[in-house]
Amino acid sequence: MILMIKEIIVVEGKDDTAAIKRAVDADTIETNGSAIGEDVLRRIALASERRGVIIFTDPDHAGERIRKIVARHAPGCKHAFLPQEKALYKGDIGIENASPEAIRAALSELRTESADESGEISWEDLMEAGLIVHPDASNRRLRIGKLLGIGYANGKQFYKRCTSFRISKAEFTAALRQMEEELEG
Repeated sequence: MILMIKEIIVVEGKDDTAAIKRAVDADTIETNGSAIGEDVLRRIALASERRGVIIFTDPDHAGERIRKIVARHAPGCKHAFLPQEKALYKGDIGIENASPEAIRAALSELRTESADESGEISWEDLMEAGLIVHPDASNRRLRIGKLLGIGYANGKQFYKRCTSFRISKAEFTAALRQMEEELEG
């Protein structure tokens, strides 16, 4: 039985839509890259009001830029994140390269953005965890971002994701502990 998604999934292009349809039964809106037109943004805002929206962009710089633009125009969206290694094929990173299983896994771990950014995680928590101002901070953020299901981001964006997705202190501590065990093992 194929999984049905009620929300409309925002992707970058036709190849991403094809990959999504191989994995789940869902409707998509394609941004056609980072030059998102006003008509596309209006369709996304309408979809957000009527059915809800899941932003599922490539795990790269351009995908992050598109994610921010869409989230700004349709607040309260859900977000799906795919680890880069699950979206990689011959040096190309994109949702279109992911297996149906990886896509279903990403869609099963959605995060909803909150306008109230008073989360439990502080900037000091990130410093103590070695996620910022640490020689291996980038790698550590990559690992813990996967465990938390919020993807990779630079320090400032990672903090914003922790607050806007309301990552709890318990969730953060558990992921940090798991990451430390993986690094030691």
